[in-house]
Amino acid sequence: MSEAIRHLSDYDTSNRYRAELVSSERITPESAPDEVRELVLEIDRADFDYEIGQAIGVLAPGDPAFGHEHHFRLYSVADLPTRGPSGRPRIKICVRRCNYVDEYSGEEYKGVASNYLCDLRVGDSFPVTGPFGLAFEVPEELDANLILIGSGTGIAPFRAFVKHIYENVPEWRGRIWLFHGARSGLEMLYQNEEVDDFAQYYDRESFEAFRALSPRPAWDAPIAWDAPIRERASELWALLGHPLTTVYVAGLEKMLGELDAVFADVAGSPQKWERRKAELMAGKRWVELVY
Repeated sequence: MSEAIRHLSDYDTSNRYRAELVSSERITPESAPDEVRELVLEIDRADFDYEIGQAIGVLAPGDPAFGHEHHFRLYSVADLPTRGPSGRPRIKICVRRCNYVDEYSGEEYKGVASNYLCDLRVGDSFPVTGPFGLAFEVPEELDANLILIGSGTGIAPFRAFVKHIYENVPEWRGRIWLFHGARSGLEMLYQNEEVDDFAQYYDRESFEAFRALSPRPAWDAPIAWDAPIRERASELWALLGHPLTTVYVAGLEKMLGELDAVFADVAGSPQKWERRKAELMAGKRWVELVY
């Protein structure tokens, strides 16, 4: 899930340990078209060393007919680690039950890892590996600005990141802008009628959350990033030019092109945006955690 590592085959999964399912809760309303579940896992590794923004690798059962012992997928950790009564670390991951339609045959297939995880029962265990990926770093300057942009379950690491700042960095003074993209309001994870964790930060002057929804939620339409971004284009462009602003982007890789198009409009031209983004990336102030 880092800029340097794009393919799952690049990850070293040889260091494995067991995870036991402690709880599984649906966090999208029953009326939502997508089922997203939050799973609490207890890791059988006392020294599990996780940093905010990283992901854990899940090794679901593979298809022996194709020579696959395991089906490997990555899931961002969605909360600060805790410890259970046994003293072992516990983490939360956010899983969307996925089904895919073959573009040639038209047949629908179940996503292997997501359906396996969503169907697990409390007490079940399975192999995991990691953690992997870049960590979200809190800037040293406590008046720095953070722009967090996540689509779908890409909001999960930001939930942990924002919680970490407000619980463990009480002197934080910088602005935090969170942009979350989804097909509909029902799928705004941790900002819907089932679970609204981000509501606890709404009364803080430093925190603001903005929604980017699809104009046609029943279709496979792209997320309308342009609406919330263009509405505050002037202030956002000023923040992007500030030397103490860092941008974190998390979610599906396809969102990068969508964001580039919108920010090019905000900048006034694609060339101007390319220069600004290059400056941010060179200063390690634009970080993409995509899959």
